[in-house]
Amino acid sequence: MTSKNLIEQWKKDETAIFEGWDFSYIKDRKIGEEPPWDYKGLAKNLVEKSTSVLDVATGGGEIFSSLAPFPKHAVAIEGYTPNVAVAKKRLEPLGVKVLAASEVDVLPFIDEEFDLVLNRHGGLRIPEIFRVLKRGGYFLTQQVGGDNLLDLMASFEAKPKWPNNTLGIAQKKMTDIGFELLKTEEWKGKIIFKDVGAIVYFLKAIPWTVDNFSVNSHLIYLEKLQEKLEREGKLEFTYTRFLILAKKK
Repeated sequence: MTSKNLIEQWKKDETAIFEGWDFSYIKDRKIGEEPPWDYKGLAKNLVEKSTSVLDVATGGGEIFSSLAPFPKHAVAIEGYTPNVAVAKKRLEPLGVKVLAASEVDVLPFIDEEFDLVLNRHGGLRIPEIFRVLKRGGYFLTQQVGGDNLLDLMASFEAKPKWPNNTLGIAQKKMTDIGFELLKTEEWKGKIIFKDVGAIVYFLKAIPWTVDNFSVNSHLIYLEKLQEKLEREGKLEFTYTRFLILAKKK
């Protein structure tokens, strides 16, 4: 039986503030491997050569802001309302216009408005990206694979939301519409949680991983993870990521 004190700590982790895409609250309680490619390096090199750039699903602007300086026409969109104000505060001083818009809807831009579109972990609506990109323009995306954290979800009897978000499917859709694929990579790595409370915070921050997650409703699963932690000394799960760099013909 899990102690009352431990459950109370999990509830504190459940209500801890999460802002933008900042996991610093649990930075010492989880260890995550990184893909072998350098998304920020690739993106920064492309930004330096661009005259107009769009960042899709910018979150709180944490990654995009690190790519400054930007061309005169620089725009970021974010569909998760709490993140929009965070992104504006971070990006507007850098000359970036921030719009509240979802990447899975029709993008609020004219045809061929940008010569660079970036998308890190956002929804992938390829026809819209193709439409707003100029001929000869570049699209760079790092995606969360459809089987990402399957083992973590299985611990809560949850199923993946986007199982078809795979490199193979994305490649076919992009070549069919008229993209030239310049670089593609896929990778699996490990994330290790040092305590169950860190998983609680993680699942509240990313609510689509386990639907309607809460400590009270999922206590039996959390207790099983606590037992596993005490047996094995860590809680290890599997990331999936893929990268595509493409050019509009």
